[in-house]
Amino acid sequence: MSTISSQGYHRGSILLHWAMLALFVIVYASIELRTVFEKGSDARATMKDLHFMFGLSIFALVWLRLVLRALTRRPPIVPQPPAWQRMASTAMHVVLYVFMIGMPLAGWLVLSAADEPIPFFGLQVPPLTGPDMPFALKVHKLHETAGTVGYWLIGLHALAALAHHYLWKDNTLRRMLASGPRGTRQ
Repeated sequence: MSTISSQGYHRGSILLHWAMLALFVIVYASIELRTVFEKGSDARATMKDLHFMFGLSIFALVWLRLVLRALTRRPPIVPQPPAWQRMASTAMHVVLYVFMIGMPLAGWLVLSAADEPIPFFGLQVPPLTGPDMPFALKVHKLHETAGTVGYWLIGLHALAALAHHYLWKDNTLRRMLASGPRGTRQ
């Protein structure tokens, strides 16, 4: 096995990080843009289908991210941040991973309980539960609220990376941009 560069994350981790950002942009844009189209229109249905499919894509890829996270080393932050920043970073990452797992699951549950098809790029995903409209409505409300919280989580994550780069002048952001040799945990 090769050793890891102290410069940046494993290439796969970097690729997945930025791919997930692109998926989040599509998921959020599609659900927001659906309102541009008339209710019942094909265009509105397409926007909702894109939201579902790319949301489930996030769900699929988050597991790959977790595997890569377990198999590869995280390069150190230089200079090392204070303990409160390390704790805040850990907490934010836990919350983001819970979000990337929980939100698609909640959407999947909503469609399942509403007895709606669950599209995934030409495939139909099996429902997680039987029809139960009151349950679907409760989970839908939770999904919408958590979606709003997601804007803040993603924004805070990006803001923290910029603060590390421009205010604290450490390598936090550069680690996710770096090129060069990458390796696995030894």
